[in-house]
Amino acid sequence: MGNVESSCYQNHLSRFLPEEQADIDGVFDTLSGMDGSGGVKTGKAPRKAVTLAMLKAYIQEALPEQMTFRLYSGMKNVDLTGKSPGSCDQIVKEQFVIFMSALLKGNVEEKSSIIMRMISGTEGPVTGKQIQEFTEDLITSVVHVLSYRNLLVGWNLEQTQDPASGVKTLASQLLSELKLEDGKKLTGSDLMDTMCDQSTIENWVFQVPQISAFLSVTVRQGLLVLHSLPDQANDIANLVPKCKGIKGRGFVSLLDIPSIIYINSHLPSELQNKWKLLFSSRIHGESFSQLCGHIINKGPCILVVKDLDGYIFGGFASQSWEVKPQFQGDNRCFLFSVFPSLMVHTYTGYNDHYMYLNHGQQTMPNGLGMGGQHDYFGLWIDSNYGSGHSRAKPRCTTYNCPQLSANENFTLDAIEVWAVGDLPESAETKGKKSILDIDPEAQALLEMTGKSRQSDGLREVIEDEDN
Repeated sequence: MGNVESSCYQNHLSRFLPEEQADIDGVFDTLSGMDGSGGVKTGKAPRKAVTLAMLKAYIQEALPEQMTFRLYSGMKNVDLTGKSPGSCDQIVKEQFVIFMSALLKGNVEEKSSIIMRMISGTEGPVTGKQIQEFTEDLITSVVHVLSYRNLLVGWNLEQTQDPASGVKTLASQLLSELKLEDGKKLTGSDLMDTMCDQSTIENWVFQVPQISAFLSVTVRQGLLVLHSLPDQANDIANLVPKCKGIKGRGFVSLLDIPSIIYINSHLPSELQNKWKLLFSSRIHGESFSQLCGHIINKGPCILVVKDLDGYIFGGFASQSWEVKPQFQGDNRCFLFSVFPSLMVHTYTGYNDHYMYLNHGQQTMPNGLGMGGQHDYFGLWIDSNYGSGHSRAKPRCTTYNCPQLSANENFTLDAIEVWAVGDLPESAETKGKKSILDIDPEAQALLEMTGKSRQSDGLREVIEDEDN
């Protein structure tokens, strides 16, 4: 029996590189020595072991208490061959290593087995309500630990919306992929009382990669285990992009951290590491010309709109905005909603009406639009700033999204636009300054008339704001 147990443990241990093994050993040694009394008594010297109190003392404020308990439950209920999981209130090293191996290196089946134990402490069926509570705890823990470890680079929770609402909408979105074996999706009241077995959880974890990503961040950053490796740094950079352009401006985004994480996950991978604020109506003024002046030729960007009814929605523009009477962009563009529900709507292939920006024309619509067709856009901001529409009943032809705003014709409350990824070379003009940089409205009007900027290349060198 002991050989079987040892073989299983060694298989899990072999997944880690030598430096990773040393890191895991060090964390367990620190954990098991937190109060000096840990140890499972055998006929020989006590084996090192970890109690819930030790785990709490080690994690302290890095994770919410409920997630600390879930981690403890997941570890102590790891089944060591020939032993009843959970029969002891202490975690031995084999359980700790297998837990780390399953969550950080394991397949869907292994991860799901641990998740079941984190949800209920057993491997038996769990209710939809229990899965929902686990998912909300997990998202809350990710936001909390990234803030606690100062890994929300450029962001802070005071400059974004309260994450509580975003936690619930993101959890609801992730749970929308939960299906029973017959393929039936669980929603609303059906979800709460339905019993789900491990195969249901396995399918869910396979379909929703964010669950594995969130668990990895929670474990690595919460326990400071394998947290300093390059792959973890890259994972976090793509999870929550570095934020630029908001320092010292008294700016509060329309978005919260959970919605930023979700929208960012749908961007092309090369654009996921950085967001830079280009325009905010609350900073730069309520002017269509100002909006254009700040977003034209600035590369891919995200437009976020809030209407007076409190609905928040927007779109991703995969290419630089240009003022012209033709549609632009490509099939990487998408529309999204943030509140009251969180959802991304990608292209259908029905047409190529991805992006549209026009101004000063008598024969063509003037404004900014995405999806659908003239006068029936999935998202439209009129050049007569302050009004817009989302005429997408039953669905937008380009993006298959429903009406995004509370009412078909809406009144704007606020707009913000974020550049994603690195600015294109033509837009950087790094270290140069012109009157047109100071007054983007003048720049936009010049571009709209089709005239070039003759002073380009003859401009005074200045410091970049992000340096």
